[in-house]
Amino acid sequence: MKKGVIGKKTMAVVLAVLMAGGTMAGCSSGSKEATATGTETTTAGAQTTAAGTQTTPAKEGQASKPCTIKFRYWADNTDYSQLMQDIIKKFNDENGKGITVVGEESPWDGGAYSENLFNAKMGGGDIDCATWKLTSTPLFVNNDLLADLTPMIDAWDKKDEIDDNIYDIMKKAGDMERIHVMPWNIQVLYVYYRPSIFKQAGIEVPKTYEEFLQAIEKCTMDTNGDGKTDVYGFGMRGAKGGQEPWGSFVYGRGGSFEDLTTPEAVQGMQDFIDIYKKGYVPPTATSDGFSEIIANFQSGLTAMTIHHTGSSKDMEKLLGDDVSAFAFPAGKGQWTSMGDTETVIFESCENKEAAFEWVSYLAAGEGQKMWCEGTGNVPVSKSVQETDFFQNNRFMKASIDGQKFAGIIPILDTTTEWISTLWPNTVSQALTGGISAEECMKTLQAGLYQ
Repeated sequence: MKKGVIGKKTMAVVLAVLMAGGTMAGCSSGSKEATATGTETTTAGAQTTAAGTQTTPAKEGQASKPCTIKFRYWADNTDYSQLMQDIIKKFNDENGKGITVVGEESPWDGGAYSENLFNAKMGGGDIDCATWKLTSTPLFVNNDLLADLTPMIDAWDKKDEIDDNIYDIMKKAGDMERIHVMPWNIQVLYVYYRPSIFKQAGIEVPKTYEEFLQAIEKCTMDTNGDGKTDVYGFGMRGAKGGQEPWGSFVYGRGGSFEDLTTPEAVQGMQDFIDIYKKGYVPPTATSDGFSEIIANFQSGLTAMTIHHTGSSKDMEKLLGDDVSAFAFPAGKGQWTSMGDTETVIFESCENKEAAFEWVSYLAAGEGQKMWCEGTGNVPVSKSVQETDFFQNNRFMKASIDGQKFAGIIPILDTTTEWISTLWPNTVSQALTGGISAEECMKTLQAGLYQ
């Protein structure tokens, strides 16, 4: 799409992908698939807050002119709203550079946050920076609305605090060369498993992709001797949102989203088909969504399933020590899906260096620690990741282990329809024998890259 042109399909990516309800539905500001009841998104009412409006005198050698940075964000509940206000106040009180952040809260509203933000900036709104979803990036970059953060990140003394893979993902969401998006916090898919079922099956945590497939087979059991399977090895998500855990199978065989028709990618699809046809997943897998895979795992119907920390509190509350997690293991390749919330600075911001002080505080300063501890999202800062709070949490540890090979589904004009309709319908046909693995992947390739 040419710069300055607002494509209808690109706008659809911003809105519909965010509202598609996939595995990473919601945001790391709290909106997430958190319970077995299927409640995946919550929103807080809109409000405007200005925490800590008094500026701190600049220290010697620093800019003497105070400045105000207007920051728009969403928070999914009142606790997160208060937490953000506390972080803003702490930054304002302690930055020592005369910078005052004024926080304007706006509801997520099923993804309409992004549309409202776009309309505000196209209309000349004076917002300096904002919380962000990667799916919004192409539209804003193509209309020259985002500041290039690359020079500021390169000069940042905490640049190495964030894994290079995370920066690469930020680049891929934009123009492939520059970083327009500042990492903040993430959600990384991992494999949940029931230790008691692993013990019953006589297996250890798989360390390779092949061992993972074997574990699925061995955990499929008739435990009461009635001739019927009552524990399935894996909880497959065949409905909308299942494209993210499915991607790990494709990469496990050495395939990738770049070309879904390679022999390696087709073999990954065949593995997916095989565990369904061989009865290693519940027979309802073709229509199972978030609620079903979580309920099946919690009830003991499945030994493993794939999700992220958004469901970990409920898991631990219900199952205690009989739930743990591991990063999706490597085969010829390795990949897991990453959910995201970041920040951006707008090109129109007159005090970009001051705005960068704020967004970097959220990325690797005290704001990072406060937000991730308070919301249960995964930090991007290595030093924060290494603290006991995160290292002693088995679900956080699995997430952190997976960040080096995490990625996103390509953000294209076709992505929304591909996720919402083409993927679940085509994969369902393949699972039930209507089409072959090769035919399935050809259809998915053509639909994504048409």
